[in-house]
Order: sequence, then C-alpha cells, then structure tokens
Amino acid sequence: MKFIKNKGFGMLEVVVAVGVLATALLGISAYFQQSLRVSQTALHTTQAAFLLDEGIEAVRIFRDGHWNNISGLTVGTPYYLVWNGTTWATSTTPSLVEGLFDRTIVVSNVNRDLNQDIVTSGGTTDTAFKKATITVSWDERGSTITKTASMYIANMFDQI
Repeated sequence: MKFIKNKGFGMLEVVVAVGVLATALLGISAYFQQSLRVSQTALHTTQAAFLLDEGIEAVRIFRDGHWNNISGLTVGTPYYLVWNGTTWATSTTPSLVEGLFDRTIVVSNVNRDLNQDIVTSGGTTDTAFKKATITVSWDERGSTITKTASMYIANMFDQI
C-alpha cells in the first residue's frame, strides 16, 4: 500500500484561515470606526442643544437687565454671545464656542394684525415684543449641521 502525501494542503488551509481572519478584522474595524463617528455626532448634537439652551437663557438675562438690551439690537443682524467674566454681552465679531460651534442670535420685530395675532407679514410692529432666533452650527466631516431655536421675548419689566 502506498500513501500519497498531499503536499501543500496545510499551506492552503493557512491561506484560507488568514483570509477569513483578515475579513473578520476588517469588518470589526469598520464597525468600530462607524461607532466612533456616530458617537462624535451624538456628542456634538448634545453640545449644540446645551448651547441653544444657554443662548435662550442669555436672551432672558438681556431682557431682565433692561429692555434696551433687546430692543437696541439691530433687527436681522447676527450677534455672537460673549461671556465677559461676569455676564453675557453681544458682539458682531464672529467667534467659535469650543473652537467648533458657531452660535448666533438674530432679533426680529413682531408684527400683529387687527386681532392682535402675530403675523409674518403686514400688521403693525409690537414694540413690547421681539422674536429671538438662536442658531448653533458646526462642521461635521465636511457637512454643516445647524440647530435652531426661536422664542418670543416680552418687555415685562420696563414701562413702554
């Protein structure tokens, strides 16, 4: 009886095993890379939500200080929030929060119709109200992501 040796069969098994292992490692690597991207986007979205809330509170602080802090802002002009060490201030000089987020506040007039309902066009300007729109945007892998919050603010402390 003659035994035939299958020379090279062990080498073929090694090549197939290495190929399967390499494919599995590439799949795992791609999964973790995508997980990191999703985590980073979620982190930035959460930070943007906090910055929007902070912007809303800053507008309330302006109003509480004096109505002129709100009514004195030029309608339609983007303002940047600046912390001066003791309170919030506005600036027209662009500045990034944490080196990533662009946060602006834009004030617009509030117009009312004859029924005193707020209208987007026409009507008369209500000097006791303003609309503040806070926008936070940032670059996420080549795309700009923008989150916005709007609020109506009333002159509730000063005489009109």
